[in-house]
Amino acid sequence: MRRKDREMSADFGLQVIDRAEYGVLTAAGPEGEPPYAVPLSLVRRGQTLYFHSAKAGAKIDLLPEGAQVRIVFVAEAGVPGLYTPEEAREFLESGKGASFITGKVFTTEYSSAIVTGRIRIVEVLEGKDTEYSLALEAICEKYVPDMMNFFELALDTAYTTTKVYAVDIETIKAKRKKFDENKEELKWQKD
Repeated sequence: MRRKDREMSADFGLQVIDRAEYGVLTAAGPEGEPPYAVPLSLVRRGQTLYFHSAKAGAKIDLLPEGAQVRIVFVAEAGVPGLYTPEEAREFLESGKGASFITGKVFTTEYSSAIVTGRIRIVEVLEGKDTEYSLALEAICEKYVPDMMNFFELALDTAYTTTKVYAVDIETIKAKRKKFDENKEELKWQKD
């Protein structure tokens, strides 16, 4: 990581994963083809990420058991809006220079995490406390918490229609750029 002052802890990275609406998984594509990348609705349980898919399609062929993958998560991203155009003009006129403007105006705040791991296909076992059902339950709790009264019905259907993948986290790198109330960039692991 080039900007070590923006590197955050693994625990921060796990929090980014939990807050992110989705992650983008990348894996090797077929020989001679570009890498395969797909946005996914992921959930984390401990040090394992889970996602689901239909039992047919590109994912089935491109994500076999043991395939190495990288998943990128962004929990927050946006332009901070620290200064008005008038304030920026005043800074230029006061001699602070263009580098001050580009570093404080033409910039983005973000929290991100990048995970590497290997695909593990979760065995379809019926029952309430199997890894398969617990993974699907966690996905549903994250994305449709107000519909959990119907989860058992969905689970009964999933046994025949849904594949569940796991990625055990091997490495996690996290990074953040954020400004404080004084319009100064927060540095490494500073709240």
